[in-house]
Amino acid sequence: MQLLADLEIMVDFGPSPPIPTAPGPWFRRHPVAAISVAVGSFVGVFALRMSVGDTEQTISVLYVLPIALLAISFGFRVGLVAGACGLALVVAWAFSRGVDLGPLGWLSVATPLLLLGGLLGVASDRLREAERIERHAAAVAAIQRDAAEVNDELVQGLAATKWLFEIGDTERGLAMLEENLVSAQQLVSRMLASGTALPGDPRRSQPPH
Repeated sequence: MQLLADLEIMVDFGPSPPIPTAPGPWFRRHPVAAISVAVGSFVGVFALRMSVGDTEQTISVLYVLPIALLAISFGFRVGLVAGACGLALVVAWAFSRGVDLGPLGWLSVATPLLLLGGLLGVASDRLREAERIERHAAAVAAIQRDAAEVNDELVQGLAATKWLFEIGDTERGLAMLEENLVSAQQLVSRMLASGTALPGDPRRSQPPH
């Protein structure tokens, strides 16, 4: 019967596409390198500041480079610490040279360094959170695709098998039931291989039994 032949057709959509993940900038992929570059920049700017005899603050502005790098790489707290480190180096230079900048001078030095570290750190933290939400949404979409595939391949196949048993065609019903079991095994294998568990789900890190 053509109807029975149609019921035996199992729709196969293939494996779920992997969740796209952006590689990210180099300072996030290599945090140790980012710290090394920032420390080297702090040391370099401080050495340059000590080698120049004038008391102008133009060289000290270069501290914003390592502060910005650390704030973008590691977030708000590290950004504030980096700003405080830059300020401490300015204080060390002023103390060693006997330079008195005065209250207004110190305010004009401290405010940009600390604000830069804090504001860039906050922006970096919010960007990370947005990326986490995007990955979560992609994982949810992949799971929904898998659920639709389960419905198409298994639920409909089992319904057809039940109908065959109800009309008394036990032989063909058993054959279709066996096909459904094979399809179920293949479907589960594809889902496990596609890695569609939600980010942060402890099941992602559990080894197979």
